Amino acid sequence: MSKKPKTFHDIVEKNFEQLDLYTTAITRAHGENHPEAFEVRELFETINQKVQEAGGDKPDLNTEFTKLRIITENYKAPKGVCGTYVGTYNMLSEIDEIYYGKQVKGEINYAKSSY
Repeated sequence: MSKKPKTFHDIVEKNFEQLDLYTTAITRAHGENHPEAFEVRELFETINQKVQEAGGDKPDLNTEFTKLRIITENYKAPKGVCGTYVGTYNMLSEIDEIYYGKQVKGEINYAKSSY
């Protein structure tokens, strides 16, 4: 049996609460040595707000994901950071891929436009 492809909505429900905690944690633990963590946190907050405001519609997050890819060098965690930092980047990368309808870990998001 094939597994149902993940949708953007699935990823929001799965990861956003944890990302809220993680993005806050990485600013506290790594902000002094990795100031980009603050920018990542701000962009996540903007994404979260736009998702909430969009309700059942797919929000326009092109600007935020473009900035995230630049700031994080395509979600490459800096050397020497904790697992929470790495996990944050992994979740953000997965959300980015699902948002744009890319293949993620062997699954294709066929419902990319249906948030």
